[in-house]
Amino acid sequence: MQNLTLSLGILLIILGAASYLGTGQESPTALIPSFFGILFVLFGWLGKKESLRKHMMHAAAGLSLLGIFGTIGAVPGLIEVIGGGVVERPLATISRSAMFIMCVGFLIRAVQSFIVARKKA
Repeated sequence: MQNLTLSLGILLIILGAASYLGTGQESPTALIPSFFGILFVLFGWLGKKESLRKHMMHAAAGLSLLGIFGTIGAVPGLIEVIGGGVVERPLATISRSAMFIMCVGFLIRAVQSFIVARKKA
């Protein structure tokens, strides 16, 4: 789970940097995925230590839930874009939707991992 957390963090850092550069470095809010990514990398790295693993993975799951709540509003815009429609800020819509999808996938995997760990205990 720690490696998945690190991977998600790196992907979010890249997403935020690409979004920021894609907006011509005009909107610092495009870096929000990178800030989340830095936290995921920190949690994944700290989770490598056995005594902190459980706490860090739960923190990462909570952070992914926060990411989901913060980005779910972009999903209707993504559906509009996929359907051939036009949205006001397509790059922001795609970036937020990508973060939403990544966070949902991570949270699903985290819950599955927690269930398996609970059954082993």
